[in-house]
Amino acid sequence: MSSFGVLKRSFSTSSVRQVIKNVTVIGGGLMGSGIAQVAAQGGNNVTLVEVNSELLKKAEASITNNLGRVAKKLYKDDPNGAKKFVDETQSRLKGSTNPSDAVKDSDLVVEAIVENMSVKHKLFKALDEAAPPKTLFASNTSSLSIGEIAAVVNRKDKFGGLHFFNPVPVMKLLEIVRIPEQSEETYQAFVAWGKAIRKTCVTCKDTPGFIVNRLLVPYIAEAIRMMERGDASPRDIDIAMKLGAGYPMGPIELADYVGHDTTASIIQGWHEKFPDNPLFNPCESTKRLVQEKKLGVKTGEGYYKYNK
Repeated sequence: MSSFGVLKRSFSTSSVRQVIKNVTVIGGGLMGSGIAQVAAQGGNNVTLVEVNSELLKKAEASITNNLGRVAKKLYKDDPNGAKKFVDETQSRLKGSTNPSDAVKDSDLVVEAIVENMSVKHKLFKALDEAAPPKTLFASNTSSLSIGEIAAVVNRKDKFGGLHFFNPVPVMKLLEIVRIPEQSEETYQAFVAWGKAIRKTCVTCKDTPGFIVNRLLVPYIAEAIRMMERGDASPRDIDIAMKLGAGYPMGPIELADYVGHDTTASIIQGWHEKFPDNPLFNPCESTKRLVQEKKLGVKTGEGYYKYNK
C-alpha cells in the first residue's frame, strides 16, 4: 500500500501528541478506512491493517477518493494547496497485513472488524501480547459489549469503546464508551484524541447500543411493528415522523438506508442476551427481507423500491 499523511493544519495539541501519536486501525472497510483517514488528517502516524494486499488496495482507493473530496472543499481555488493536502495526508498512512507487527509502537489501536465476539477475542488476545504496555485499545463495535470484548486482555484499564459513525470523515459524533476497569487517564486520552481529530465526543457506560443505537434501533423496530400490525402504512409512518417530530428521515426509510442485515443482526444479538426485553424482539418482516436479500437502498429494495 502506498504511503498516505497529515492535514496541512494540524489539529492535534502537543499534549495530545505525547499521549496518542501512533495509531493502528485494524480493518480497512468503510469504518476502518474512515477512521484511518481522520486520524491521519489529525496529525497521527497511522497504520491500517487488513488481511491481504488486495483489501489494502481497496482501502487505499477509498481513502484517496475521500481525501480528494475533502481537498476540494478546503482548497476550492487552490489546486496546489489541495494536492499538498492530499500528499501530506497520505504520507502519514501506511498499510500492513500483520496486526502483531503493526502495533509494536502504537499508542492507540482501534479495532473495526467484523461484529463477531470470538473473532474480536482472537484478535485482541494476540494484540495484547504484541503491543507495548503503553498502548490503549479501543473497539469501534456498534452493538457488542465493550466489557465482553475486553475480557480477554490484561490491560482492561486501557480499554474502551470508540464508536464512530458512517461516513466517518463527515459524521461529527464519537461515542466514548467506559467500562468499570477503565482508568481516568485512559478516558481523558480518548477524549483528547477525539477532539484532536475534530469529533464531538459524548460519553456513556457499556449499555447495549451505547446512546445512538440504543435509542435508534428500538425506535426503528417499533415503527416496523406498527406497520406489521397494520396500524399505519410505511409511507404514513415516515411522513408522520418527519412532519410531526421534525425528523429528517422517517423510521422505515431509515431502516432501508441503514440496511436490514445490519439492524436485524444488532437486534437479534440483543434479543439473545436480553430475551425478556420486548424492545429487542426481532421483526418478522425484517427477517423475511434479509432472507430474500432485500436489504434496503444498497440492494435496490427493502420496504421501498429504489432505482439503482
